Amino acid sequence: MFDLTSRWWRFFLLISVGICAASGLIYELALLSLSTSLNGGGVVETSLIVAGYVAALGAGALFAKPLLRWPGLSFLIVETTLGIIGGVSALVLYVVFATLGQSTVVLVAATFLIGALVGMEVPLLMTLIQQGKLADARSVGSLLATLNFADYAGALIGGLLWPFVLLPQLGMMRGTLAAGMVNLAAALFIAVVLLRGSLPGRQLWSAVTALVLALALLTTLLVRSEGIVTTARAALYRDPVIYAHQSDYQDIVVTKQGKDRRLYLNGGLQYSSRDEYRYTESLVYPALTERTKDVLVIGGGDGLAARELIRFGAQVTQVELDPEVVKVANTVLVEDNEGALLSPQVQVLNEDAFTWLRAGGEGKQYDAVIIDLPDPDNPTLARLYSQEFYTLALATLRPSGRMVVQASSAFTTPDVFWRVRATLEAAGCLSTLPYHTHVPTFGDWGFVLCGDALTMPSVSGLRYLSPEVLAAAGVFGLDNGPRDLPPSTLDHPYIVDDLRRGYRLAGE
Repeated sequence: MFDLTSRWWRFFLLISVGICAASGLIYELALLSLSTSLNGGGVVETSLIVAGYVAALGAGALFAKPLLRWPGLSFLIVETTLGIIGGVSALVLYVVFATLGQSTVVLVAATFLIGALVGMEVPLLMTLIQQGKLADARSVGSLLATLNFADYAGALIGGLLWPFVLLPQLGMMRGTLAAGMVNLAAALFIAVVLLRGSLPGRQLWSAVTALVLALALLTTLLVRSEGIVTTARAALYRDPVIYAHQSDYQDIVVTKQGKDRRLYLNGGLQYSSRDEYRYTESLVYPALTERTKDVLVIGGGDGLAARELIRFGAQVTQVELDPEVVKVANTVLVEDNEGALLSPQVQVLNEDAFTWLRAGGEGKQYDAVIIDLPDPDNPTLARLYSQEFYTLALATLRPSGRMVVQASSAFTTPDVFWRVRATLEAAGCLSTLPYHTHVPTFGDWGFVLCGDALTMPSVSGLRYLSPEVLAAAGVFGLDNGPRDLPPSTLDHPYIVDDLRRGYRLAGE
């Protein structure tokens, strides 16, 4: 047992403070990560989390004032509560989203509670260390500096542990639960070793019991977390889930009902095997001519576009950020894409497309560029729908080459659709040809071709697209005509708001 005045007592207390601070930041990073996966992670959600957390830190410091009379016991109560709330926050948030469909309120509440509890730590610790001492202003300032250093250093460690250790090794739910357990273990060490002689026996016993029970709770949830998430996920998807994995970039889910296999990324449907051929043929063949040999595919990690290009006899360079999507394409989805990404005709590069293009790609030009990316529901994806990105992509085209972009629903999200066209024109595409097709799973779906004619090469064995169907795809009804919109750029990612407004409020 250490004396409260010894250097070792302070040393171990500061180490414990750093551990608690690391856990606190991990909770917030987990909420930010989940905000991206569940709600799109836009500017509003991110601002609510960051600003709300900072504001809650200040509120927590004020809330701590009535507790300064009992700093030791109060600190243990705060850490017990923080460990439980922070540890279960990601799991609760996911379950709420899966069952109710909206989690913003829970997200804001969790952010405030965690921030307030973390904000209470420093005032309580300062009082605990200075308890029974007469200190001058200089010593108080020195103590505050030391506590802040331990707090911020712990936050730095937490900030590094989350993306490099916890998230890739344990995933969001188990990683957050593990952080809560470490938080509680540090508080238990403080109680049993550092505060053993300064707290009345009953208070110490109560605090230790609460911490042990909290640890048992998080341990149980950690063991059962996969089952809990699986049950919640079943409520989120209408068909049985046959594969689920949280990669470094997104939540990947595959469902199957009968012969209908579906791929979801971050909850958004990417394709259904019953009608994907309508989408895939409409995406790929308008970008090709009889002379097309080399094709660059950006996105399209499901391998469906590559399947059609192999059928056509083209050489394919496939740039897909997430290696886990490629892994799923080569295993769970291999029947749908016919093993396209395993073909010697396809070179798969797991790269960020923007960074790869900016670095010059492979220093070659292509006869066609096909951009098949998820809808731009957050600023990260909006980069890949920007004027700057399209300028870089167009630079890889040969003079007679064509580029096609999937442009969301021409009917449901018309501002997104026509924004893509405006952005391509601003990027230097001399002729843009918008077209749309009906995909039963998606509805009316749109594409924009950067080329001089809406034509396709002669290909046998197609199930949907023909020259006549393609010609008709370029015709739009009177209720869905062109819109005069500014381009989406890195500075002004208008396309994110376009997508979130959707059809009913589009153009307002």
